[in-house]
Amino acid sequence: MIEEFIKNIKQSTSYKKQIVHIEELPAHKAIFGELEQPLSEKLQNVLLNRKIKLYSHQAQAINGAIAGKNIVITTPTASGKTLAFNIPVLEALTRDKKATALYIYPTKALTNDQLKVIKELEKDSGLKIDPNIYDGDTPQHQRASIRENSRIILTNPYGLHQYLSWHAKWRTFFQNLKFIIIDEAHIYRGVFGSNVAMVIRRLLRICMFYHANPQIILSSATIANPKEHAKRLTGKDFETISNDGSPKGKKFFVFWNPPLINTKNALRRSTHQETKDLLVLNVLQDLQTICFTTSRQMAELVTRWTKDELLARSKSANVVTAYRAGYLPQERREIESRLKSKSLVGVVSTNALELGVDIGSLDSVIISGYPGTVISTWQQAGRAGRSNLDSLVILVAFQNPLDQYFMKHPTDFFGRSHEQAIIDLHNRYISLGHIMCASSELPINECDKQFFSELFTMSLQALEQEKLVQKTPRGWVYSGTARATEVVSLESISNKTVTVLCNGVILETLTLNKAYEETHEGAVLLHQGETYICESLDLYQLVAKVKQENINYYTEVVKCVNVTISKSYEKIDVDGVAVELGELSITEIYPSYVTKTHDTIIKKTPLDLPPLTFLTVGLWFTLPDSVRENIEDLGLDFAGGLHAIEHAMIALSPIFAMCDRWDVGGLSTSLHPDTQKPSIFIYDGSEGGIGISETLYSKIKLLWEKTLDLIDNCECSEGCPSCIYSPKCGNENEPLDKKAANIILKEMVNLCTKGASKV
Repeated sequence: MIEEFIKNIKQSTSYKKQIVHIEELPAHKAIFGELEQPLSEKLQNVLLNRKIKLYSHQAQAINGAIAGKNIVITTPTASGKTLAFNIPVLEALTRDKKATALYIYPTKALTNDQLKVIKELEKDSGLKIDPNIYDGDTPQHQRASIRENSRIILTNPYGLHQYLSWHAKWRTFFQNLKFIIIDEAHIYRGVFGSNVAMVIRRLLRICMFYHANPQIILSSATIANPKEHAKRLTGKDFETISNDGSPKGKKFFVFWNPPLINTKNALRRSTHQETKDLLVLNVLQDLQTICFTTSRQMAELVTRWTKDELLARSKSANVVTAYRAGYLPQERREIESRLKSKSLVGVVSTNALELGVDIGSLDSVIISGYPGTVISTWQQAGRAGRSNLDSLVILVAFQNPLDQYFMKHPTDFFGRSHEQAIIDLHNRYISLGHIMCASSELPINECDKQFFSELFTMSLQALEQEKLVQKTPRGWVYSGTARATEVVSLESISNKTVTVLCNGVILETLTLNKAYEETHEGAVLLHQGETYICESLDLYQLVAKVKQENINYYTEVVKCVNVTISKSYEKIDVDGVAVELGELSITEIYPSYVTKTHDTIIKKTPLDLPPLTFLTVGLWFTLPDSVRENIEDLGLDFAGGLHAIEHAMIALSPIFAMCDRWDVGGLSTSLHPDTQKPSIFIYDGSEGGIGISETLYSKIKLLWEKTLDLIDNCECSEGCPSCIYSPKCGNENEPLDKKAANIILKEMVNLCTKGASKV
């Protein structure tokens, strides 16, 4: 059926050779496993009554957990990871009538979904567990009862961060805690992951105080470093289970590049329109499809366009809907239920449905724009495929360097391993905040170094200097005036957040640098698909006031960056190019903003905002004067070449580090005052750094080679959004010189001789 569908697409009049690659992923049969010792009678009956035969990875996980090991399960979507950790937990609760377990999920939708699963297991097994969710939505009058009576409590990192200071109320639960389950652990990366790693250490420290030593089971998408990631997240050693024993049908993975509509500028048809057309085709063929988009606004728009076209073809539009965060819980539950019952044929979603919410397996997945990581791509792709039936995945490319790189190098995508999940335990700002929180939970002593081994002494000294902790006979205790957990955010490093108000009601909160970009006076703020105009930004009160207004334009801030080198950590020589890693001081200046419709600038307005300065980790490399002379002899723009390389390197950085291109900053200059040479800087956009630059530094030559590949193989002649243009360039993409960039890169990666470069 899928092969026929692809064949029909290729024969249609609208087909313009958009399919650039089809990867056929073979089917494989189930591989079953055996338990090393029998389960309790109640759980054995559950498996028998449900006719469940354990897959090999499930049996391996259950065996390891019952043997007392910490386990990380890293198998694809819909492989049955949930059962693999629920069985050993229930077995422990069966053996010990006082035993408890804590489940940690990244989203409320997933928490609600998993509560339903556990309640069904409780009912089928006849066990008395009384599982419950404990988070910000839990009514106050129910909380004490849940803490005292629930043997399984489900929560999220944000809630846990707040509740740890009230651990005395959880005494009985923590004293009997046997398991901590951390689901979708690959989500915990970057700044958020580094913060969550500290929350987990604070939790384990409190467990030790109550003489509990819980086992930990992590469930994760496939990542390159599961064992290392699990240890960084928790501080514990793990056994990894990665061989998937679940059955899979054949999967056709299609790379779809929108057709060129302007060959000179390599301009392609809208990705969103191509996505809509594909979704309509899928729905008309009754292929149950989920379409992933990169934003809430696009989820709504693609849904609306699809419905309009179905109505124009006299077809029912009620079989298609959108799904995203911001919908009421009952709305989301209804959509999930309709997907499972097959009364919905098409759903357009943000990555809210990427995680393991149970919606059954679908026929087809459309991914509108590369999600940013190989991991997310495979997670989304995993939503398609029933056990014995063929399925289809279509990745529709955006016109940006990363998407276009994979369109031209599909074997690179399918041949590459998944990215490493990055957690940085050496960020002084993150460590400082959580050691402060820990001191408000229990007095800190030297023995706590086991939980906060990095920057422990330095953090305590800095906190004492700021009068935020003081030494007592019991240890270091918090002495600040505000609640410590209110000061420390899990989403950011800076403790300065701006509250956005609309008619006196809180709309959202933003970090200070995000507020500079999105809520300066006159800015257009997009929130849940609605547009708002910012009337004022008060940097003393940290409050932005906005009003809702329907408009057809948007704003972009103009940002200039100054970079100074604070210290160099290490230096290498790569084919004669000096590359360094170290601490950088970044000063961001916001002189103006532009108002645009589509890509046309309507006006430019000056801004009066004080500069933002922060320390971070970055890499930089310098070029010999001979390279500059060569470029200038050819009549090319040397500064434009450096600028183009900087843009393209940042765009491709997610290939090597699990990050978003917006997590990375850069600067290029023909003469930097600190190096006294032509230099390009690439740095972590977060204060203190989160490990991205270290990863890029270790892969620098590969990054240069991929950057050269991208620029060399782009169809444009002068440069375009597919190779060297950046949508966030503070200099409005001036100057850029594609030819100069090409020659510089060839010299850097030693792919052309000095003579050939002068041709």
